[in-house]
Amino acid sequence: MSAKDRLEELRAKYAGAKGGEVKDPEFKKVSDLLFTGDHRKFPYAGVPTLLDAPAAPTTADGPNLDRLDIALVGVPMDLGVTNRPGARFGPRALRVIERIGPYNHALKTVPAGSRRIADIGDVPFHSRFDLDRSIQDIEDFYTKLHKAGVIPVSVGGDHSVTYPILKALGRERPVGMVHIDAHCDTAGEFEGAKFHHGGPFRHAVLDGVLDPERTIQIGIRGSAEFLWEFSYDAGMTVVHAEEIDSFGIEAVIAKAREVVGDGPTYVSLDVDGIDPAFAPGTGTPEVGGLTPREALQLLRGLAGLNIIGGDVVEVAPEYDATTNTVQVGAQMLFEILCLAALAPKR
Repeated sequence: MSAKDRLEELRAKYAGAKGGEVKDPEFKKVSDLLFTGDHRKFPYAGVPTLLDAPAAPTTADGPNLDRLDIALVGVPMDLGVTNRPGARFGPRALRVIERIGPYNHALKTVPAGSRRIADIGDVPFHSRFDLDRSIQDIEDFYTKLHKAGVIPVSVGGDHSVTYPILKALGRERPVGMVHIDAHCDTAGEFEGAKFHHGGPFRHAVLDGVLDPERTIQIGIRGSAEFLWEFSYDAGMTVVHAEEIDSFGIEAVIAKAREVVGDGPTYVSLDVDGIDPAFAPGTGTPEVGGLTPREALQLLRGLAGLNIIGGDVVEVAPEYDATTNTVQVGAQMLFEILCLAALAPKR
């Protein structure tokens, strides 16, 4: 075909087409979700929700749960931080970030096209002051989600919130976990406080809800290494940040898939796992972390695993002058949502 004929063919096909007219079947599924003719929702208008999902505010035993496959949940609680506070504002900050999804070009998936998804709001807390009661509130809320068969994809809050989520999801059978973080978070009690963001996974293992031999912790680094002996003693697989370059991302993905196998698996991403050059808005930044591209590749490499939930935690927007951290956090949340949508249906 000559260049002139090719140009005429393109003109005939596209010259009068509207922006929402897409021919490719895969891309048309996305277009049909977004467009009415050539009009689509303004990304900067309307009531903000996590990943622009439909809003379905509910209590955990409300009428909306039986119509959902995946619930996006905010957990605005940071009473367990050891350094800079502010992660309680993480859910609100991620809700106002626009233009994340709905299509994942790498995984070729549209979560909203295959699963019933909604932002159901935030965990209802009885007290803004009581960490122990807040931990119980989270467990109670997620227990109801779990009993309803809804997969939770959550935004913290500090990392202490993951412990009660695991208690709810691993009650019948301990779960495996892919954990991306600068810190192993397997320390003991500090200053009379059992619950804090440095120890959720020690508690989860000792409570029998997290299987340490099906747990891999990726991106670990920094001066707190001496606190993490529980990870090694319990049989967790620890991949330090500096080892990722020598192993290669593909090898780390293969190891993660080997460790968690085909059993129920939770994904937890602390935004401080990302280097603070890209994500400074967090309470305990550690230089030398993953790039966002490496984190995306790691998460996408988990597609097809039996993902039963996940979270992004420790986004503290007041230290995030450029909104880079919130942008990174929202994108990671979308990747975890895609993993949940691609998981085998229960």
